[in-house]
Amino acid sequence: MKFRPLHDRVVVKRLESDTKTKGGIIIPDTAKEKPQEGEVIAVGAGARDESGKIVALDVKAGDRVLFGKWSGTEVKIEGQDFLIMKESDIMGIVEA
Repeated sequence: MKFRPLHDRVVVKRLESDTKTKGGIIIPDTAKEKPQEGEVIAVGAGARDESGKIVALDVKAGDRVLFGKWSGTEVKIEGQDFLIMKESDIMGIVEA
């Protein structure tokens, strides 16, 4: 991908949600909610503090993260859908 976010912004690709419930019921596309979990694709250099120093981000490319339902701005880059959001919109990192 030839896109690099600036400052404390992060590019996230939504992970696909399951099409079946745990009980085996198939969920139609019209009833699905947008997943709130994604994979970090790219991160910016970091935000500047009051003294002007760059503070590195806590997330890195490859991390699986949880974010708010209405977080970020949806964009299409090279035919793929991504979200661009600030690091503060990310609620946490999902660890295996």
